Amino acid sequence: FPILAVVATQAEGETVVRDAAELRVKETDRIAAIVSELRKLGAHIEERPDGFVVEGPTRLVGARVDSHGDHRLAMSLAVAGLVAEGETIIEGAECIGDSFPGFGERLAVLIS
Repeated sequence: FPILAVVATQAEGETVVRDAAELRVKETDRIAAIVSELRKLGAHIEERPDGFVVEGPTRLVGARVDSHGDHRLAMSLAVAGLVAEGETIIEGAECIGDSFPGFGERLAVLIS
């Protein structure tokens, strides 16, 4: 789910995600967390009780963001950081090792 929000920042027009309230009770409240962190990067994203709305495309800019200890959020923010202009620092990115220990290396291969 968090990666969908990242992709939506680069899509043309409005992207609406709804009926996803269960995402509030995962490792973290993924709706609140992705909205908060993408806003730090400059995304035009609005939180809804059961999802979010993104207006795109948006020029993202590097910033310090927080994984909230959630591996999916951290990986999504890493992809957002690739799109963003400037440096993006992800606090707590080590949680990615919980589900995808080789993520950093795989990402490096994709961008090289």
